[in-house]
Amino acid sequence: MKIIEIPGPKFSRFLFSDTRFALVWLAIRFYVGYEWLVAGWEKLGNPVWTGASAGVAVKGFLLGALQKTVGAHPDVSSWYAYFIQNFAIPNATTFSYLIVGGEILVGGLLLLGLFTGPVALLGAFMNLNYLFAGTVSINPIMLVLQLLLILAWRTAGWLGLDRYLLPAIGTPWQIGRLFGRRK
Repeated sequence: MKIIEIPGPKFSRFLFSDTRFALVWLAIRFYVGYEWLVAGWEKLGNPVWTGASAGVAVKGFLLGALQKTVGAHPDVSSWYAYFIQNFAIPNATTFSYLIVGGEILVGGLLLLGLFTGPVALLGAFMNLNYLFAGTVSINPIMLVLQLLLILAWRTAGWLGLDRYLLPAIGTPWQIGRLFGRRK
C-alpha cells in the first residue's frame, strides 16, 4: 500500500508549527499557567484541601455536582454521577491532594514552557472533569486554550525550556542527543 501524506494548509502550519507565532503561544501559555498556578496555590495552605480536613472541599463540590443530575436536561450525566458517587467521594482526600498538586504542576510547567503539550493535556483533562461535574466558570475557555496549546506543542514551548530540553531528550518518535541521536 502506498503511503500518501496530505499536507496541512499554510495557515495551520504557520499557526501551529512556525516559531514566528511563538510569542502568541507564550502569552496564551502564561495566561493558562498563571490561572492554574494561582488556583492550586490558593488551595495549598487551606486545611480543607491539604490539611487536617483534606477532602472536605472536594466532597462538598462533588455532592453539589450530584444535585445537578436531575431534570430533563441535567448538568451532570448519569455515568459521571456514578463515578462521583462510587469512586470520587469515597476517595475525596486523595482527589483533594491530586487536584492541588495537579493545578500547581500544570501551572508551573506551563509558565516554564516545559513539556508543554503533555502538560496542557493534563490541564485539559482537569477542565473536562470540572465541566463534567457541571461547573462552567472559566473551564471552557481554559479547555479551548489548552487544546490549542496541544496542537501547537512544537512552538508553544519554543520560548521556554522545551526549546532546549526536547532536542536533548527527544520525543517518543525521535531519540534526542542525550540518548544517542547526534545533531
